Amino acid sequence: MTTTNVKTLDVSYTELLGYAEAWDLQKSYVKQIDKEERRETLLLLQHPPTYTIGSQNHPEHLLLSEEQLAEQGIGLFQIDRGGDITYHGPGQLVGYPLLYLEAPGLDLHGYLRQLEQVIIDWLAQYGIEGGRKPEYTGVWIGDKKIAAIGVKFNKARTRRGFVTSHGFALNVKAGIAQDGFKGIIPCGIQEYEVTSFADLTGIHLSVTQVAKEIIPYFCRQFGYATAGGDELFKDPADTN
Repeated sequence: MTTTNVKTLDVSYTELLGYAEAWDLQKSYVKQIDKEERRETLLLLQHPPTYTIGSQNHPEHLLLSEEQLAEQGIGLFQIDRGGDITYHGPGQLVGYPLLYLEAPGLDLHGYLRQLEQVIIDWLAQYGIEGGRKPEYTGVWIGDKKIAAIGVKFNKARTRRGFVTSHGFALNVKAGIAQDGFKGIIPCGIQEYEVTSFADLTGIHLSVTQVAKEIIPYFCRQFGYATAGGDELFKDPADTN
């Protein structure tokens, strides 16, 4: 997929947003973008502890009972993105690009590779060589997965093409792999481990900082300019 015209991308960052609320927001924005009532948008956020099961639908990859989920305060959603089961939680940057992909020359696999490349390019600034595994989506450091990707292509109703939803989840915080992913077989993959940026590097960045840093890489990869700046990351308690 190539982009010839620089378009403006709306970007928002939310420190913590419930999964159901974020999913409803995506569906609403997809309809508005389809009708050209809203600009294309990148939602950046963190979720409370949540497991989501994608369209591959393997509930057996969830290793916890309903009682254990309730005890640990982890939500569970069967959703409409591609892929298997994954975890979302504090310490992980989640990105939901809501973009219009035109039908002529549309390359859906190319879109996935571009999402991966955004994270690969961001990792490179820290001297980390991110890569891919041909049989899986996501971003890998050797045999450890640092970012999961699962998307939905929503067929546009008013134009020829698709509007994307869902997206990527980049593990930032130390220990998130052990804390969040131990209750599942992540993406149904048993032979490889999950890792995080802090576990790999010993560098402890806030998720907010990673969100700030990743926006230019996203815009460069997809050919957007952004609407907004540092005000996207103001402390919600700061009313001035």
